[in-house]
Amino acid sequence: MNDTYDHVPDSATPGDGRQRQIGILLFDGVEELDAVGPWEVLSSWTQQHPGDGWNVFCLSPEGRPVCSAKTLVLGAHHSIADAPPMDVLVHPGGPGTRPMLRDRDHLDWVRGQRATVPLMTSVCTGSLVYAAAGLLVGRRATTHWASLNLLSELDPTITTDVSSRFVDDGDLITSAGVSAGIDMALHLVARLTDVERAVEVRREIQYNPLPPV
Repeated sequence: MNDTYDHVPDSATPGDGRQRQIGILLFDGVEELDAVGPWEVLSSWTQQHPGDGWNVFCLSPEGRPVCSAKTLVLGAHHSIADAPPMDVLVHPGGPGTRPMLRDRDHLDWVRGQRATVPLMTSVCTGSLVYAAAGLLVGRRATTHWASLNLLSELDPTITTDVSSRFVDDGDLITSAGVSAGIDMALHLVARLTDVERAVEVRREIQYNPLPPV
């Protein structure tokens, strides 16, 4: 499923009264819009509609601010160690993902999240990290257009989608580069609530891109 809002889960907010948690990972070298685009969508949703039962936060390895790809400093609400259990993880991309492909500790952490987080998502080259961690074996996925070949090299079993803004493969959602994370996040709102809520959020943030003049 991709580029649509028509995939809605069995139940957006199960009736146990627990607030669901979405974590957006921050790290040095993260591409700003990879993280801030989904943040804008998801925080607009959760703050405007608290009755939906979801919360979004940012986490970084040590809980400290990070220096992103274009030098914007981004703060985190939690460290990896003290973050609440997540129902959804958003792993952005950026040049900071390149060393992660060989970082055994980070790849182990990602695998650990796969074991406990029901829905794993990525933006841009965040999917390369998922591939390096072995999460995309035999799955459909996408990434930034300039890294599509690398995605296939990291795991030749991946069915690489070269045209979609995002790919929903059930418990894994990957998006293409940078601004595509906004589309992925709106799709996520639709999955976790309904299409009408996603349309409301899109209108709230006035996201209706037009072609260049």
